Amino acid sequence: MNAAPNAPRATEAQDRPARLRVGVVGAGRVGPVLAAALRLAGHRPVAASGVSDASRRRAEALLPGVPLLAPDEVLARSELVLLTVPDDALPGLVGGLAETGAVRPGQLLVHCSGRYGASVLDPALRAGALPLALHPVMTFTGTPVDVQRLAGCSFGVTAPPQLRLAAEALVIEMGGEPEWIEERDRPLYHAALAVGANHLVTLVAQSLELLGLAGVAAPDRMLGPLLGAALDNALRSGDAALTGPVARGDAGTVAAHIAELRRHAPHALAGYLAMARTTADRALDHGLLKPELAEALLGVLADGAAEGEA
Repeated sequence: MNAAPNAPRATEAQDRPARLRVGVVGAGRVGPVLAAALRLAGHRPVAASGVSDASRRRAEALLPGVPLLAPDEVLARSELVLLTVPDDALPGLVGGLAETGAVRPGQLLVHCSGRYGASVLDPALRAGALPLALHPVMTFTGTPVDVQRLAGCSFGVTAPPQLRLAAEALVIEMGGEPEWIEERDRPLYHAALAVGANHLVTLVAQSLELLGLAGVAAPDRMLGPLLGAALDNALRSGDAALTGPVARGDAGTVAAHIAELRRHAPHALAGYLAMARTTADRALDHGLLKPELAEALLGVLADGAAEGEA
């Protein structure tokens, strides 16, 4: 249906006056994506830094026309700066920028590290900057598809109390959902995400590898429906979704698994034993694994670990 001739036209991003000049220090997979999302919200990316060929390609694809400059020049041109460098490089970068006078009073300095809260930006705070920690809870490809994936993405937000509303507003403008994380809780928050996302990739890749060794022609097609259902059940029901031989207490089946892994994929055995023991503990705690079956199961796991150490 066509709109009425006199109906007000929806305001496009390019119709709104640019509100903040945005710079990116570290044109990895995250920074250019967030800057592109901010551009859609009416802000204006003006500069980025990046030295690798991959960084240059990402900047050209996501931020066309935005010049690549040295970090201090990026700060000189920007009112809002995204510091999207690896975690271990962040403290040194912030200290160096503050020490050289690159940081300006009133400048919004945003880092996207999950590990750190706002305190890592203290050197910039002392120089008058406004520190924000906005961590998008998503894996990034560094391509334009990530901009769409930000819709509904949670962001771990940490900032001084007086900047909380500003931090949350920026997240909403990027299409995300702000989730407040206290400064003291940032390491635990980040560890939780690593356990869920990073270890999940390792487990899936290992499962694909083992199915290939077992002669399965299309391991990804086999695993897709199973893992999708398992993830959905786990998100809905937590530990109540546990199933399989460990949760049932099938010690004989687990012993057979250990023997096969030791024979065909010994590199996968330690991970299997660790996850099986954790699964058994959680199944016991939640009444899924019967105590009378747990003793034999835990014995099999202990024997498997002892043989591996021998």
